[in-house]
This record gives sequence, structure tokens and C-alpha cells, in this order.
Amino acid sequence: MGWVWLLGFIACFCTLAYQRASLHVWTVGLSVFFVLMARLSHAAISTSVTIFVIFLIIILPLYAANWRRKFFTKSILRFYRKSMPTMSSTEREALSAGTIAWEGDLFRGDPDWNKLLNFAKPELTYEEQEFLKGPVETLCAAIDDWDITHRRADLPPEMWQFLKDEGFFGLQISKQYGGKGFSAYAQSQILIKVYGRSAAVGTSIAVPNSLGPGELLFHYGTEEQKNYYLPRLARGEEVPCFALTGLEAGSDAGAMTDKGFVTWGEHEGKKVLGVCLNWNKRYITLAPIATMIGLAFKLYDPDHLLGGQKNLGITCALIPRDTKGVTIGRRHLPCDIVFQNGPTQGHNVFIPMDYIIGGPAMVGQGWRMLMECLAAGRAISLPGSAVAGAKVAVYAGGAYARIRRQFKMPIGRFEGIEEVLARIVGFTYMMDATRTFTAGMINLGEKPALASAITKYHVTEMGRVVGNDAMDIHGGKGIMLGPHNYLGRSYQAIPIAITVEGANILTRNMIIFGQGAMRCHPYVFAELEAAQLEDEEKSLQAFDKALMGHMTYFLTNFVRTFVLGLTNGRLVRFSKGKKKRYFQQASRFSAAFAMMSDISMLVLGGSLKRRENISARLGDILSYLYILSSVLKHYVDQGENKDDLPLVRWASLYCLYQIQQRFDELLKNFPNRWLGYVLRFIIFPFGMHFSLPNDKLSQKIAQLVMEPTATRFRLSEGAFTTDVPGNMCAVLEDALIKVIAAEEVEKVVKQAVHDGVIKNDSLSEQMKQAFEKKLISAGDLEIFYAAQEARLKVIAVDDFAPEELVRYPYGHVAKVSKADI
Repeated sequence: MGWVWLLGFIACFCTLAYQRASLHVWTVGLSVFFVLMARLSHAAISTSVTIFVIFLIIILPLYAANWRRKFFTKSILRFYRKSMPTMSSTEREALSAGTIAWEGDLFRGDPDWNKLLNFAKPELTYEEQEFLKGPVETLCAAIDDWDITHRRADLPPEMWQFLKDEGFFGLQISKQYGGKGFSAYAQSQILIKVYGRSAAVGTSIAVPNSLGPGELLFHYGTEEQKNYYLPRLARGEEVPCFALTGLEAGSDAGAMTDKGFVTWGEHEGKKVLGVCLNWNKRYITLAPIATMIGLAFKLYDPDHLLGGQKNLGITCALIPRDTKGVTIGRRHLPCDIVFQNGPTQGHNVFIPMDYIIGGPAMVGQGWRMLMECLAAGRAISLPGSAVAGAKVAVYAGGAYARIRRQFKMPIGRFEGIEEVLARIVGFTYMMDATRTFTAGMINLGEKPALASAITKYHVTEMGRVVGNDAMDIHGGKGIMLGPHNYLGRSYQAIPIAITVEGANILTRNMIIFGQGAMRCHPYVFAELEAAQLEDEEKSLQAFDKALMGHMTYFLTNFVRTFVLGLTNGRLVRFSKGKKKRYFQQASRFSAAFAMMSDISMLVLGGSLKRRENISARLGDILSYLYILSSVLKHYVDQGENKDDLPLVRWASLYCLYQIQQRFDELLKNFPNRWLGYVLRFIIFPFGMHFSLPNDKLSQKIAQLVMEPTATRFRLSEGAFTTDVPGNMCAVLEDALIKVIAAEEVEKVVKQAVHDGVIKNDSLSEQMKQAFEKKLISAGDLEIFYAAQEARLKVIAVDDFAPEELVRYPYGHVAKVSKADI
């Protein structure tokens, strides 16, 4: 009967662990098991008593809190303090900023899919829809990006005025202060439409509505500051910029050398307490034309004029452009995208204390303020720019692949083009789903710092791939810049989105998993806080409580990982038709991720912070779980259109494969090789079986965008496709429809050539012969010529006289700033 005991115990143990039972339930459940097994197996009373006593010896100390803390928890706490990572104040504030929503469920290993699907779908209000139909459409129709980028190196004056008059700079400012008060989703939709037309115009709108003075004032400003500045910002009377990056401080904001000292000075003829500032900032968008500079600097109080502390920390202030000592106006040129960007310097600039955002009460709170604002803003502007490029790539790329011919057939019929086009389609669906879901969470009041980091990193990285693939499809058409090139400038702008608001390498290697571990894990942050308490008794009690919960949490995820691996996720109870298996596999990998996170932190301790590749792979797993969740929700929110199911399959398989591969890389490179082998068996008991979407599925989704299908229109929804002069998207659509119509005529002619009825000549000559032999009608011939004309219009590229390519007069030499030497 020994094997029956063993199997019964394993079944009972796994059931309790899988269901995340509490300690009390564990005690009752195992007690009942021992009693029943003793009765059923007719074991001797002495044997049953012995087994039960062993069980009590194990379980009772868990109830004896004082004993447990003294002989168990205290030793663990001592070890933990030695191995816990050191953390600067800037790191701590960055990692603890914002709120946690769905990404927390994924991190903890037991996502509730009904909860995901019940999150409100983001929708536009009537006012937001009208703004998109009115001012946004008007703006997009007026944009001539070649004129802006090549001739002017700036927006036309009348366009700047239009942006101010129509409230484009106050999209996020509440109506109370004269702004639009639009939702995060509405801002994203607006930016997608504008970015699709011009990266320069899109950026000029995005920056005042993103991380900067407006948002900082709204959340942290004094009432006096809000009442004065916010209406002026909303009306465009003030043009803001925010200066954070310096020569030495990029991603490492703590290294900034820009300093301010609390001192007495003169302001408007009066002696007041204020700050004497010196700074040297660069890469500041809108700086050359800004009337108001938001500035981040380190503040010191050597004379203790504000209190006993000397180093007050990073602080944010608002400084009028015309303040004495401010230097501003010169420009950078980011990848030849001509939005206003440049350096700013300040030398012995004195400002009164009420220039500090939030006044003296917010001294030293600057980094926290910035991180909390970035927690939401990072998910809107840059993902919007990437999604805009992807939507244009889908709309234009699918049409171009059908219109453009080589070897007497549309290039989209070649498998090489189908593979690339399928990736564009699949990535665009994933990008749109992810940015929509994250914007929706912001609409619900969240400040999803981790989700924003995931969205910013992965959407812009997928945008990079989409941009490269779109250029591959278009070939020479894509690289020849000019008024009729609809890809070149957005391709040039790709590195900008990759670089700013958190460089992508930093975001992937350090922020995503680091922030997840701190904010999403139910016990890690509590343990860290407990270990740092000065009161030893309170520290021990708090740490003990967190540790006991952590141990149960780890045990349940360990068991769930193995059980779901053995059953291939089929024990996950969720009914959602053909997508059920994707939900189940996501739950399986979510549990495995939660287990691997704990083991990685246990094995590596504080050194995990330096093992960036491990942290990055863990972050990737969490990210692809988030993207997969977004894809599944996006499909449901859009009405579960069956035509889009191939896109869902492609995206889901891609995400699951990437998750599997990251686990594989993580286990191959795990510091403890033997533990890595054991963990591989726990996670993949029957091996790794996921693969990338097959050729048949890729071909299917590629063909969906090579004609005017409902799927193609849903993918490109939000892009500016209105038929106005200069909009190549409209030209492509017209050509696509005409080319498809002509294909039926061409089939008749090709068959005639095959049958020897007409000679195998150029297509135009074949058409003439077919018409003469009355194989096609005059109407058919007209359809063919209309398609030919439209096709040639699409594949044409721009050429210029030499003088047309000169932006500046010959002999003009750009000056070099002393600060740059």
C-alpha cells in the first residue's frame, strides 16, 4: 500500500498547492488525508500515529509565530540583508512609480481572463470624435511634409497658429483650465492620424501633451501656478519645453550636473529667497521656440535657509525664456526630422522660490514627479508614432504589393514578399492591440508604469521591424525621398522613438523586470521595506509575515507550473471558443514566469541587478504575456470578426513562441547549470513544441491586406486615408481598386496568349490585339488603361534639379555651439 500512500499524498499536496490554499486549509486538508488513508489502508494504530506526529512536527511550528521568528525567520532576515541589492533614490522612485493593473496578474502567475475581458473597451466621446473629424482632418489635409522637412525645416507659421487656435497644445489639460480634457485613448488616436502624415508635426503636438510643464503643473502645481499657466498653455500663448537630459546625464538622471543653490537674490526690484541656477541641457524638444522652460536640477541648501538638510534632491521649476542668464534658440536636427529641438544653457540664473513647480513644498520631489507622469505618458506619444507608421505600412504596403509587378506578376504573390508582408500585418495587429489596451487602462484612472514601459519598448521595437520590412517591399520607391514618398521620413524617424523617454536597451534590460519585481510581486517590496525598518522587532515581524506568504506563493507557482506543463495547460478553466488554447497556454507560462522570477531572485540575490541578460529575458516573457493578453482582448473588443481570426492565430503563436524561446535562453544561461536542467523539466516536461506561424498562415494574412478587405480597413483604421491632393494613401487605394478590376481583363488576354490567339508581346500590345480580335470590349480596354495609368502613378519616384535640393544658399556654414566642442 506504500505506493497508494505516496500517490494519494502527491495528489492531495498538488491539489492544495494548485488551488493556492491557505495554511489553515493545508492543515485541515492534510489531516483529513492522513486519517482517511489510515482507515482505508487498515494500518496499525501505532503507524498512523507516527505519521500524524511527523506531520504535526512539520506543521505546528508554522503556527508558533514567536518560535518561528526566533529560530527561522531571524536567520533568513540576516542573510537577506547581506544579499539585498543596493538602490539609489532615483532608482527607487523610478521603480516604485505609478500603479499596477493587469500586468500584476500576469506576474503573479494566476491571471483571471474574465477580469481581462471585462475591462472597459476604450471609446471616444462625441467631442473627441468631432475633433478628429474636424480640426485633425483639416490639419492632416494641410500637411505638406516635403515642404516642412526639406524646404522650411519647420512648420509653416499658419500651421503653428492653427495648432494653437484649435487647442492642439491643450489636449490633456482639463476643461476647467481651458483645455480639451481628452482621454489618453483620444490623444493616441489624434497622434496616430497626424504622425502618419508627418513626424515633425506629430512630435510638435505630442510634446506639450506628454511629459512636461502642463502635466507637472496639473498634478503638482500650486493653485496659483495652475490658474496662471494652464489656461495660457491651453491657448498656445505659452510654448513649453522640458529640460531633463544633460551632457553627462542621459538614462542616468542621477548623474546630472545641473545645480541650483538656495540663496537670497533680487526679483522685480525686491530681495527674495530663491535659487541661483546653472545648467547645460541638450536634446530638448521645442526648446528653440519655447517661451517657458521646465527644468530639472539638483538643489542644494548650503546655508540651511530652508532647513537642516543640505542636499535637497532633484527639483523641477518653470523659468520664463526671457529670464536673465538663459541661453536658448539654437537647434539640433534629429535624424533630419525637423521638429524644434535644441540645447539650452543657464548661467547664474536667479529665480524666486515660487517658480518651483508646487512651490517650496515640492522641493526635492522632482524625480518622483517625473516618474509618476512618465508612468502614463510613455504609453501614448511614442507608441502612437510607431503605430501610425505601421498602419501606413499595412495600408500602403499591401496595396503596393498588389500594384507593383515584376516577372509579369504582382510582387505580393512571391513567397518572400508574403513572409515580410505577413510580419507587417501581424506586428501591426499586436502593436495596435497593445497601445489600445494600455491607453484604455489609463482611461480607467491607472498610471500603469510597467505596462507603459512594456508598451513603449515593444511597440517601438516592432515598429522598427515594420519600417524595415516596408522599405524592403517598396525597394527603390521607398528610398527615393520627395513629395511622393510616403515611407522615407517615417523610416528616418524610427531611432527617435527607440531612444527617447527611456532608451529601449535600458528599458528592456533593467526597467521592465526590475519594476515588475518591485511592484507586481506580492511580497518582494514588502520584504525589502521590512528589512530596512530601524526597529528590529517590527522589522522581524513584518519580514516574517511577508516571508511566510512568499513561501506559500512560491510553492503554489512551482506546483502549478509542473501540473500545467504535464497537462499542456488544459486544467485552466476558461471557455472562449477557438481561442481557448491561447488563454490556457498563457496561464501555463504565467505560472512558470512567476516561479522563475522567484528562483532567479533567490539564486542571484542582489547580483540579479547586474545580470542584465537574465533580467531582460524575464522581462521579455512578461512582456509577451502582456502583448498576448492585449491581442486576445482586442479581438473580443472589436466584435470577434471571424475574418480577423488568422491575425489572432498568427500573433498568439508568435507570442507563445517568443515566450518559449526566452525561457530556453534563460535556462541555457542560468548560473546554476544543474538547477537549470531541473527547471527545464518542470517547465517543459515533454519538451518545447511551439514554433513560429507556418507559411500557410502567413500567406493567408498577407493576402488579406492585398485587397480592400474589412480586415485591412480595421488594421489601418485611424490612419489618414482621405482623398486630398498630396495624400499618397488615397492614390494607392485608387490604384489598388483599378488594378484589381483590370486583373479580370488581363486573365482573358493571358489565356488568349496561351492559346496562341494573340502574340506574346508587351501587355499593352496584347490588349490592343485582344480588342482588335474582339476578345475584350472597349470598356475592358478602358479599365486596363485606367489601371496602367494608376499603377505608373504609384511606382513613379521624384527627381529634382540640383538647385531644388539645396535647403541653404551655397557657402552657408552651420555654426557650432561652444557647448558642443
